[in-house]
Amino acid sequence: MGLKLIYCRIFQFIFNYGAMLLAWRKAIPVEGAGSIGQIPGLLREEGVRKPLVVTDPGLVKAGIAGRVTDILVKAGITFVQYAEVESNPSVNTVNAIQKLYLAEGCDGLIAVGGGSAIDAAKVAGARVRFPKRTVNQLGGLLRVWKRLPPLIAVPTTAGTGSETTIAALITDTETHHKYAIMDLHLIPRYAVLDPELTVGLPPALSAATGMDALTHAVEAYLCWTYNTRESIDFALKAVTAIFANLERVYKNGGDLEARQAMLLASYKAGFAFTRAGVGNIHAIAHTLGGIYNAPHGLTNAVILPVVLEEYGPRVHRKLARLAEASGIGTPGSGDAEKARAFIAAIYAMNGRMGIPRAFNFIKDEDIPRMIQWADRESNPLYPVPVIFSRDQFRSVIEKVRIKK
Repeated sequence: MGLKLIYCRIFQFIFNYGAMLLAWRKAIPVEGAGSIGQIPGLLREEGVRKPLVVTDPGLVKAGIAGRVTDILVKAGITFVQYAEVESNPSVNTVNAIQKLYLAEGCDGLIAVGGGSAIDAAKVAGARVRFPKRTVNQLGGLLRVWKRLPPLIAVPTTAGTGSETTIAALITDTETHHKYAIMDLHLIPRYAVLDPELTVGLPPALSAATGMDALTHAVEAYLCWTYNTRESIDFALKAVTAIFANLERVYKNGGDLEARQAMLLASYKAGFAFTRAGVGNIHAIAHTLGGIYNAPHGLTNAVILPVVLEEYGPRVHRKLARLAEASGIGTPGSGDAEKARAFIAAIYAMNGRMGIPRAFNFIKDEDIPRMIQWADRESNPLYPVPVIFSRDQFRSVIEKVRIKK
């Protein structure tokens, strides 16, 4: 573990200086109720005449995707629609979107949905630019070397932050390995944050996606390097906004003020982890999404407090600051007590929103593969406060599963 720790920290130290040279940017936010009405104007600004709308069957059935396409029809904009994105988008789905885009002569993308639709559109755009490269060949860090076709992201959940991140998560169709494609070119051009599109979300989905955003913000805040003043500020504001508004939207889906606050918190958390990175929580959650097709927000919600406990004293000071900002814990108490109160508040909020403490589908025979994948994803790239050994990954996995 000693050599592994030294290698990871040296890698992260050097990478931090390299990251300073990159052309970081944020998706341009378009906010407010009814803001989807601005999409035709955005398309005209980008010179897009025939966009491909990427969404999923659930949003089509619910009529949410239709609210966007109706605006295109009224504006006289010709478009094509792909509406078969699954909850964990696969390589096959990305390839199908790219094929349709090229066959129909499209010149831009509109992603309507949660992280799945936006991620699929991002990678399909990369494949448009690199038609001879496979999705797997684009996997990893900084392998998309060309600007994507204009991409407008329209999130219908407040959670993934994909509307402003460098990352897209794709599942290998054959191996079920869920992995990230990360490149600055994947950041959408615009993020349309319209709270009216999130009003119909079921409470359970509002809860899971909101906890996903909280995980992004907390992990970004805890990173020991890569952070900037802006990313730290965004992460802190996202955490406080989520504690103030998530249960409001869970209890009252029609609360537009809280819905808008959650969309903005998700956007800020997305930028924060794009700049600062995520960590061991995500590394473990991705294995559950790949192997069992478990919803990403739900897996993050369950794993988040367990990993924070596993980190121990190394994160007490920072968790105490998050607790203070969110009004959690006893004023005047020490950092350790405030940190424990912050973790307890996460467990309690999960409980009030019906999120379980563990999963009943994790199989014994899959755990070695989960450990291997999580370790490979996290190290050496993620600037986590504690470099996990494989035993620590196993410890967390054992704590979040119900043994049969």
